[in-house]
Parts: sequence; structure tokens; C-alpha cells
Amino acid sequence: QVQLVESGGGLVHAGGSLRLSCAASRTIFSINAMAWYRQAPGKQRELVAVITSTGTTDYVDSVKGRFTISRDVAQNTVYLQMNSLKPEDTGVYFCYADESRYRSWGQGTQVTVSS
Repeated sequence: QVQLVESGGGLVHAGGSLRLSCAASRTIFSINAMAWYRQAPGKQRELVAVITSTGTTDYVDSVKGRFTISRDVAQNTVYLQMNSLKPEDTGVYFCYADESRYRSWGQGTQVTVSS
């Protein structure tokens, strides 16, 4: 079971960029998949991006071409690079790890995009 800590959230103007980091308590080499979710006020939690152990990535349609998920195994860290941010990207962003036996969530980091 892995502990996850997100960082990098904040307030940014529309069109700006942020990079979120998810630091894991142990190596992410053996983790099947890691992902970023977000939850906007009054809405359900939404899968934003996922990266598998083989490096395959996928994204929700609304962020394709703007967001990039990546991982640095040596640093035990997963990133979400967010460019061309829009007000509708506002929400709490959560890191998630699927270890097959275990499911782990970070505490979330707030992203606010002003118009």
C-alpha cells in the first residue's frame, strides 16, 4: 500500500499553466496504473488522466491536447502538466494508484482558474 501526496495546485489565470506532482512513499515501478482525478464543486469525481505500467496514457476528452501525465520512476513521482487552463478545469485534483491488491488516494490539491 502506497501513500500519495499531491502538490503544485494554486490560483492561475485562464490560459496559464500548472504542474501537479504526486509523490509516492515507495517505488512506483510495480504499480499497475496511476491516475489523476478531479472534483469540481457540486460535481462527481472525474477521471482526468491515467498512465499504465507500460507507459500508455489516456485522457478525458476535455483535456486532450492540453494536459500531459508522466512519471519519473527514479523520483517516485507522477506529474500532471496542465497547459491552456480554463475556468472549467477548477477543482480539487487527486492522485490515485492501482496496485491490483490495493487502491490508494492522495489528499487532493486545489486548482483554481480565474477568467
